[in-house]
Amino acid sequence: MIEHPKAEELVEAVARFLEDVRPQLNPRDAFLARVAANALGAVRRELQLGPAAEVAAAGRLSALLGREGALADLNADLCARLRSGEMDAATPGLLAALRANAADQIAIDQPTYAPEPR
Repeated sequence: MIEHPKAEELVEAVARFLEDVRPQLNPRDAFLARVAANALGAVRRELQLGPAAEVAAAGRLSALLGREGALADLNADLCARLRSGEMDAATPGLLAALRANAADQIAIDQPTYAPEPR
């Protein structure tokens, strides 16, 4: 049976290649290689952490909104309720859900960022 490399493996291989050749590049190309390697790191984290983060975010929003749905639909519903004034910062659980969703996204986008404790 032939098994193709997984997306995470391909991303990691390309990122390693960029890091290996970067010291031999001129400064501009070395910078661009670092940017590309960092972008591949974000893609790898999205592949690894993104599905669980989306499930958790949908669960938090479902509990907050009192209904099930796809994450995009729940986000749209939340935005509509915020715009209409039906929900605001005083809504129980809103800020906690938004903080948790943001923290999960930051773990993917900027894993070295350490937010201030609340």
